[in-house]
This record gives sequence, C-alpha cells and structure tokens, in this order.
Amino acid sequence: MSRIGKAPIEIPEGVTVDIKDSLVTVKGKLGELSEEIKDITVKMDEGNLVLERPSENKEYKSKHGLYRALINNMVEGVTKGFTKELELVGVGYRASHQGQKLDLALGFSHNIVMYLAPEVKVETISEKGKNPLIKLSSIDKQLVGQVAAKIRSYRKPEPYKGKGIKFVGEEIRRKAGKSA
Repeated sequence: MSRIGKAPIEIPEGVTVDIKDSLVTVKGKLGELSEEIKDITVKMDEGNLVLERPSENKEYKSKHGLYRALINNMVEGVTKGFTKELELVGVGYRASHQGQKLDLALGFSHNIVMYLAPEVKVETISEKGKNPLIKLSSIDKQLVGQVAAKIRSYRKPEPYKGKGIKFVGEEIRRKAGKSA
C-alpha cells in the first residue's frame, strides 16, 4: 500500500476544505486552490483528510499517493505559500522587473522579456558585489516550479565556469578545462 497515500492530511486552523463530487477546493488566508480528483475518494475525518482507493489495482495505487501529495501541497500553499530563488552567475547578467514583466540580460544580443502569470509574485534583488537574484513566490507549487524551470532554461549553468541561471543552493558539477 502507498505509504504517502495512507498518511492523513492535517488541516490547520483557518483552512477550509470543500469536497463536491470529484472537486476538492482548499481556502486559506493566502488564497484558494482547487483540484479535480478522479478514481480516489476523499473523506473528512476529525480535522484530517483521508484518501482511499477502490482496489489494489496498479492504476489506483499510483493515483493514491499522487492525489494525496497534490492536496497536501494545496493545504501548505494556502497557509505558507511557496518560494523559489534563482541566481544569475556571470559577468553582465542582470534581471529587473516591472509588475509581472521580467527583463533578463543574459549575454545574448537582446534582452529576454518574460510575462509572468498573475498568481506568481516576482522580486529581483541586485546588490553590488553579489550575483543578481530572482525570487518567485505563489500559493501554487506546480506553477512556481514551472516558471522557475522556464527562466532557468534560458541559460542553464555550464560545467566549466559555472555561468548561467541556477537555483540558490544548487551545486554545479564542475569540469576541469583543457590540460596543456
């Protein structure tokens, strides 16, 4: 049986969960998220959410843990939210934002302008002597990760000098250069 799927989801104070047919809606102080759950039953049990599957079929087993993780991320998102930080490593690499428009200078002949979803809040930090940072925050974990991955894909870190866009705390495997 799925270890993740078996674990009940604790509902903290200030969070309400509505279960209608196959739609689970979670409301909290930061916002509201909803997810459609298929084939798995969701029940409220003494302040906890419990997910049950109809049989031991492989398809149901895989969905059991998946939907439990998705609902748990929704509960965590509406209470605390999620943030991702990206670091721009390289000479002349810059980032700036105006509202939901992110402007990246990454050594190409032109700047990359990216319009972000309204659910994602962006913040750029540029301090002298330090690499520029891009901070993304939202209540939707999947959306924050997707936007961060898209930004990182414009200039992935290369293994020789380590230049590029990397997540804060990410270790880049470095290679030795040419040996003479």
